[in-house]
Amino acid sequence: MSITKDTPTLAVQSSKHVKAVGPGTVPPLADVMLEPLVRSTLLEDLGRAGDLTSNLIIPADARASLRVAAREAGVLAGMDLARIAFKVMDSSIAFHARMQDGARLQPGDTLATVEGPARAILSAERTALNFLGHLSGVATATARIADAIRPYGTRVTCTRKTLPGLRMVQKYAVRVGGGSNHRYGLDDAILIKDNHVAVAGGVGAAVQRAREGAGHMVAIELEVDTLEQLREALEAGVNIVLLDNMTPDMLREAVQLVDGRAVTEASGRVTPQTATAIAQTGVDYIAVGAITHSVAVLDIGLDISMEGGNV
Repeated sequence: MSITKDTPTLAVQSSKHVKAVGPGTVPPLADVMLEPLVRSTLLEDLGRAGDLTSNLIIPADARASLRVAAREAGVLAGMDLARIAFKVMDSSIAFHARMQDGARLQPGDTLATVEGPARAILSAERTALNFLGHLSGVATATARIADAIRPYGTRVTCTRKTLPGLRMVQKYAVRVGGGSNHRYGLDDAILIKDNHVAVAGGVGAAVQRAREGAGHMVAIELEVDTLEQLREALEAGVNIVLLDNMTPDMLREAVQLVDGRAVTEASGRVTPQTATAIAQTGVDYIAVGAITHSVAVLDIGLDISMEGGNV
């Protein structure tokens, strides 16, 4: 059985000379944070009558073991969610991780083995695989860009373009893939965009009101799409400038104009093919929404065998 394809808020500092991320280097999310998400997902799947197929076909005392395996190359993420899915379904299920989040996978790699009551294992397997496949897809997409731009000291960051209910774990998967997290929500940083500026009556007024109302720990970022707007942003003293939909030549000029006075972040339909040229301009960060909202799942599957025979 298999799925088929179909860090804290952005730091106000340069990302230069960042280190590559590997297995175990990203702190895991606590089980108490993950369990409610896993439980709600299992409940959605079990519905009002439970797993009719497994409960009617599989004997109550049947036991099984399975191997969770990679079907294609990528970066692993979501192991704790998979483990919790099996444990929540039946606490007697034994989940033995063979690889950690952040591991670079090759086809055929064994990620984990699972042993226990067959009914419970089969009832939890889709939830476990959905989390593993999707979050490994996020980590893999992030890693493709992170690897391409690392020589230039630029870092890829995600956005708030996440799937409803999955922001916490998607942003975790971005970190696992070697990326950085932008703000988690509307409440942990200030990002002044073109509509805010238009309603506020200008860049200066918008930044002044933000600074007067925000605490000293809250960063202020301003989106600009022209060099003139960038000059206004720098004069207003923002912490971060979001350079939106600029060409590489314009980005290079913008970085020179900033000259270290603010963190620079490029955005606007970034792809793995265009990311290198953007990084070569010297920007600190590249924001990419697609690494959370448009990724393909990584193909991860199950090889199941019954004790004493094959299913």
